[in-house]
Amino acid sequence: MSKLHAEQVTISYGAADIVRDLTVDIPAGKVTTIIGPNGCGKSTLLKTMARLKEAKSGAVYLNGGVIQKMATKEIAKQMAILPQTPEAPSGLTVYELISYGRFPHQSGFGTMTAHDREMIEWSMDVTSVSEFRNREVDALSGGQRQRVWIAMALAQETELILLDEPTTYLDLSHQLEVLELLQSLNREEHRTIVMVLHDLNHAARFADYIVAMRNGEIVSEGTPNAVMTKGNLREVFNIDAEIVQHPRSGKPICLTYDLVKSSQLSLAGTGY
Repeated sequence: MSKLHAEQVTISYGAADIVRDLTVDIPAGKVTTIIGPNGCGKSTLLKTMARLKEAKSGAVYLNGGVIQKMATKEIAKQMAILPQTPEAPSGLTVYELISYGRFPHQSGFGTMTAHDREMIEWSMDVTSVSEFRNREVDALSGGQRQRVWIAMALAQETELILLDEPTTYLDLSHQLEVLELLQSLNREEHRTIVMVLHDLNHAARFADYIVAMRNGEIVSEGTPNAVMTKGNLREVFNIDAEIVQHPRSGKPICLTYDLVKSSQLSLAGTGY
C-alpha cells in the first residue's frame, strides 16, 4: 500500500517542463531511492511530493488526500522533508533548530511537553550532535550541520521522511552512519524513507525500491536487482557499467564504468 502517490504530474520551471506526465507510487514501509543524472527532475519530483513546489498538472496524494488541499500543519504531522541545501536563521542554536521539528505537534501556545523534549534528545543522540546542542548552527562544519538538519527531521516524528541528498558534505564514515540510521528507522520503526541519491552503490545497498529517471521521465523502477542493470545504467546515465553482487549484502554494485561513445550509441540503435 502506498502512502505517497504522484498521478500524471507535470512540473515546470518557467516555460520548460522538467517532469512530464509522471506517475509513481512510493511503497509504504520501504526505503525508496530516486536516482538519475543531474537535471533529470529527481529533486524537482521530491519537492513536488513534499508540496515545496506545485505541479503544473496532475496531483500528489498523501494518505489518500490531495496534498495541495491539505493544511500545512497536517502535512507536517505525516511527512518530514530535508531539502538539499537547508538554511537556518542566523544565531540559532542546534537545540533550537531541532526543537522546530516539534512545532506540528504543539498547541497554539507552543509549549513543549515532556514527550517533545524526549524526542529532541533522542534525535540528537542518534545523529551524534548532542555535544553541539548549545552551539550556533552557523558555527558548525558542513557535515555537522547536515546531521543537525536530519535530527530536526527525526524530531518531527513522522511516518514518512523525504530527504534530498542527505549525505551531502559528509565523509565516508558519516555517510554510512546517516544511511544506516535511516535504514534502522525503516526496519525498526517502520518509517517510510524516500531519498534522492547520486551514489548508485549507496542507492542499491540501502534501498528496497529504486526509481531511475532521465529527462523528466521514469526509465525503470523496482528492486535494486531489477533497476541496477547494465542496460538501465546505459539508458539513464550513458555509461557502460560492470555490475557485480556486493559480497556482504548480495545487492548489485557498479564496480566500474566508462562513458558510452557516440559510435557505440549509433551501433546500439541499429541493433548491432
